[in-house]
Amino acid sequence: MAYQYPGEGALNYHPVRYGESKLLFRGPKENLDAGYVAFLGGTETYGKYIETPFPDLVAKGIGRTTLNLGCVNAGTDVFLNDETVMGLCEKAAVTVFQVTGAQNMSNRFYAVHPRRNDRFLRASMLMKTIYRNVDFTDYNFTRHLLLSLERVDEESFEMVRQELRDAWIARMRTMVQRIEGDVILLWLSDHSPDDVDACRRIGGDPLFVDREMIEKIRPHVSDVVEIVGTPEEIAQGYEMLSYSDLDAAAAKEMLGPIVHARAARALRDLIVEKY
Repeated sequence: MAYQYPGEGALNYHPVRYGESKLLFRGPKENLDAGYVAFLGGTETYGKYIETPFPDLVAKGIGRTTLNLGCVNAGTDVFLNDETVMGLCEKAAVTVFQVTGAQNMSNRFYAVHPRRNDRFLRASMLMKTIYRNVDFTDYNFTRHLLLSLERVDEESFEMVRQELRDAWIARMRTMVQRIEGDVILLWLSDHSPDDVDACRRIGGDPLFVDREMIEKIRPHVSDVVEIVGTPEEIAQGYEMLSYSDLDAAAAKEMLGPIVHARAARALRDLIVEKY
């Protein structure tokens, strides 16, 4: 039986800030004086609906502080725009970066909110030229926008998809180069980066990212860890999530504690061996 509770949220995430950052991270606040491993990523890294997300499990396994800098619905922009986050990663023993999707970042076709990267702000003139009959004021979120654009004109949408893929590669290179220290890239998903159909669909995360893109980033990182949750693991994990009745549908999108435990074990072994 799922741990469902009525009211506003089943978990208290104890939101905290670090330094001058305007971002709220999952708490409690960590003491960083003794050194730490930093974790960047989106909703899975943050651990929404999960009592003990994989960054916390790694901490228990390595006996060191882990700093969870995951943000719900994050793309790369939210981290690149935050000097505090970049500074924290530079000082970390190693940074684990969960692969985020290609939709939640500004590109040649549209701009996103600098902190809430899933929020669509405006279309570029290029986008308006290609999609002359689309009223972009109807859209607030990137995924909703992309779903509609694909339905309107699949041929034109291929240009949008490729632009997002190219922008993701460029932004990721910039990201790992700015961190300077060692970076472990974490693929955490319900499908493999080799699954061409899944990587093209506007469905699961990380959206539009595939093996070719991962391999273009591999030379710039220390290691790549790939965790693909099975349908059985995700279904069992759903029963272990903590969520309110209103969040039941959103909780269905999470990979769950069993997949998080697998990720934590793989990361723990790698970090203990090399860092």
